[in-house]
Amino acid sequence: MSALKPVTLTTLRLYVRPMTEADVPALYAIFSDPEVMRYWSYPALTDLAQAQEMLQQIQASYHAGNSVRLGIERRSDGLLLGTCALFSFHEASRRAEIGYALGRSYWGAGYMHEALSALIDYAFTTLDLHRLEADIDPRNTGSARTLERLGFQKEGHLRERWIVNGEISDTVWYGLLRREWQSIRSTGKSSKSS
Repeated sequence: MSALKPVTLTTLRLYVRPMTEADVPALYAIFSDPEVMRYWSYPALTDLAQAQEMLQQIQASYHAGNSVRLGIERRSDGLLLGTCALFSFHEASRRAEIGYALGRSYWGAGYMHEALSALIDYAFTTLDLHRLEADIDPRNTGSARTLERLGFQKEGHLRERWIVNGEISDTVWYGLLRREWQSIRSTGKSSKSS
């Protein structure tokens, strides 16, 4: 994709926005936590300089049009709670992957659902994408619940796809089509909700 324009998405409780130098300590706190990083495709950060490098890569990829990785800021106090991203764009097929991480202290409060709902709307409307995909470790039941609650459908299981810190793990592949998201938004619930 061509260079992306800076965007801030506003929800009831959150700003989903570009990250700045001021976010480096929070990025380090999130991505150095072994529990947060348990099912990621790379190991936990071990040094603040790695968070600084991460921010530089995020900003460079954003300007190059390779990815959109935004911070999830709580409106009430300005805390950076996590990140969410669109990446691996395939322009001809109008698809991308979605990724996300949330600081452990904020799990279970619905923040990720709120942030991803805004990001998905942005992907399907502003960026005119047709399909979103997610690649998660099958042991990550919390992430699976988040995706299914958003309407993503499990589409496949890839054996021994990742090796991180010497640990081999599988992948479960999820997909969401724009028409499915539009249907969810019009009815107010996903096909998996109870």
